[in-house]
Amino acid sequence: MADKTAKEHLAHIAEAMKDIDFVMLNTHTKDGQIGARPMSNNRQVDYDGDSYYFTWADSLMAKDIEKNPKVGLSVQGAPKESGAPGIFIALEGDAEIVRDKAEFEKHWVKDLERWFEDGTDTEGLVMLHVHATRCAYWDGEDEGDFDID
Repeated sequence: MADKTAKEHLAHIAEAMKDIDFVMLNTHTKDGQIGARPMSNNRQVDYDGDSYYFTWADSLMAKDIEKNPKVGLSVQGAPKESGAPGIFIALEGDAEIVRDKAEFEKHWVKDLERWFEDGTDTEGLVMLHVHATRCAYWDGEDEGDFDID
């Protein structure tokens, strides 16, 4: 396998993440444990490794992030028809709690109304913007472990 640049690795995992709707978002809890929650990224993953998740402002996850913005994302893709196991991705990053409705609208998809009935007007709605800083992945054929600038 030829050495890839971080940009080439990131393009590979960003493309894979677009086909994976749910990730496990891991936070540091108030007592130092790791809290993991399934979250939908709405298949919106920027090339630069950023991803977006909607939740409630008063959720434990949001409170964890307010205290410590360092998060982890665990992602697993479906097995391939070729028999390859699919992709496994571990991301580390910094989460920001966004309260700006204009930003909500940039990342909103209709399927979110299942959880937030009033759409971007839902009281108590926040968006988590996770900026990935480090990534490791393996897809049965290729692997990478790199920093994201």
